[in-house]
Amino acid sequence: MTTPVTPAFPSKLPNVGTTIFSVMSALANQHHAVNWGQGFPDFGCDPKLLDAVTAAMQAGHNQYPPMPGMPQLREAVAAKIAALHGTHYDPHTEITITAGATQAILTAILATVHTGDEVIVLDPCYDSYAPNIELAGGVIVRVPLTPGSFRPDFAKIAAAITPQTRLMIVNTPHNPSATIWTADEMRQLEALLAPTNVLLISDEVYEHMVFDGAQHESAARFPGLAARAFIVSSFGKTYHVTGWKVGTVAAPAALMSEFRKVHQFNVFTVNTPMQVGLAAYMQDPAPYLELPAFYQRKRDLFAEGLQQTRLKLLPTTGTYFQCVDISEVTDLNEADFCQWMVQELGVAAIPLSAFYGDGFAQKVVRFCFAKQDATLLAALERLRKL
Repeated sequence: MTTPVTPAFPSKLPNVGTTIFSVMSALANQHHAVNWGQGFPDFGCDPKLLDAVTAAMQAGHNQYPPMPGMPQLREAVAAKIAALHGTHYDPHTEITITAGATQAILTAILATVHTGDEVIVLDPCYDSYAPNIELAGGVIVRVPLTPGSFRPDFAKIAAAITPQTRLMIVNTPHNPSATIWTADEMRQLEALLAPTNVLLISDEVYEHMVFDGAQHESAARFPGLAARAFIVSSFGKTYHVTGWKVGTVAAPAALMSEFRKVHQFNVFTVNTPMQVGLAAYMQDPAPYLELPAFYQRKRDLFAEGLQQTRLKLLPTTGTYFQCVDISEVTDLNEADFCQWMVQELGVAAIPLSAFYGDGFAQKVVRFCFAKQDATLLAALERLRKL
């Protein structure tokens, strides 16, 4: 009897392998390293949030919720956006709860991008963007942010827009560079897109991690952007529960209608008790309003320790990441240096080159400081050996 053979078929993502985050996390586990690579906290959430979810389960909220999400959570999201940015979204037709921000971005792309449509991404960018575009049959158009400062180059963005451009993705606060867009830059984008039919995905998952008194400039604050944008956020990032995979999207009703057509078939909906618990927890805005100070203290603690090494700190104005220039401590490239650090120092980081489509390397690696103080201090002690 012959052994059955799995039929051969062409891959839809032939250039995609295991993500750098999975690779470095696996290495960190193997070498018992402090994992400063992947972007998740090593501390728990507010017990009040766990209590709210437990109460929701015990109250019987354990069956399918409505496809767009529980009404009370959509209402809470709409109220928060109105309070922070002055823009009113209808919770019934313009807010959808998603299975994390990554699903939200994929769904927005699948809902809007047709075969051959061009999508502009700004390198370096989060690693899901390009595969999402490929799955939709779109054409990835990469425009580099300015090396070193990571500011948007509007001349290059303008040159990249063609009649085939369907969509552009922006991310502020920005992963991996830890920079934020200014109000002036958002207005420049608004003016640039005004005469076009280009849609926008504004990835704002780190919206509540903006430091030194700066303001998060959401696309919702700019009417010309809000009218064409899917604005994506993450409860996981905001409330230290990344494993829950719950996110949200705000968009004008016409865009949201198309979004929900896809959402209902690739996820349908998101687990009920966590939605009910989050809605109850959001009645108190203090947890997200206090988040900038919470993470700024960690940033400053981390930066103070890094200044005792030969690593050169790049500015961190948002997110919970810190980028450093390694040129004074090694001749290795970024990826090899990260491998060496895990094995020799027991500290995991991510090479910035992993966020570029062409692997562009500039001797910069990214750390995550969303960790307990004890974790930060332990890793800093190891880095002093550099």
